[in-house]
Amino acid sequence: MIMRSLFVASVLAGVLAGAMPSLSQQQSPFPAGEGRDIVAVACMQCHGPGVIVNQRLGADAWRYYVQNMFLRGAQVLPQELDVVVNYLTTNFGPGVNVPKSTQVILPKGEGSEIVEGTCSLCHGLDRITLANRKASEWNSIVRRMVFLGAPISDQDAVNATSYLSSKFGSQ
Repeated sequence: MIMRSLFVASVLAGVLAGAMPSLSQQQSPFPAGEGRDIVAVACMQCHGPGVIVNQRLGADAWRYYVQNMFLRGAQVLPQELDVVVNYLTTNFGPGVNVPKSTQVILPKGEGSEIVEGTCSLCHGLDRITLANRKASEWNSIVRRMVFLGAPISDQDAVNATSYLSSKFGSQ
């Protein structure tokens, strides 16, 4: 009986192993290009791929994050920093292959066009509609996005913050 159970278990394990794709068969979330291997190894030691592939940052913002991770111990050599930043900006920069998200129609109001046109360059608008932030938090978020490369004027940033606070704000 024990031998029969071991035989069945080994056959079942073999079938399951054959049905599951090997790591080399799985599609990488990172497009081919110089820097891909560095990103795949260094970043994936601490993060899942979603942290990278869902971002749409400009070169300055990617440089800020890569240098920050380097200082925290990411296994990137100093001479590889520019390669990594270039790879990330080329493949995950503003407007590049933005991930599909839920269709969102923002409520009309002064600033809605700014939010829709600018925020959607880097991420889905569903992130906004799901948020419920205080005015001060929306202000901080918009300022951080401008720092990270959002192409928006100072006045448009004020209008966007006002719109977000009024439509998606909490008390």
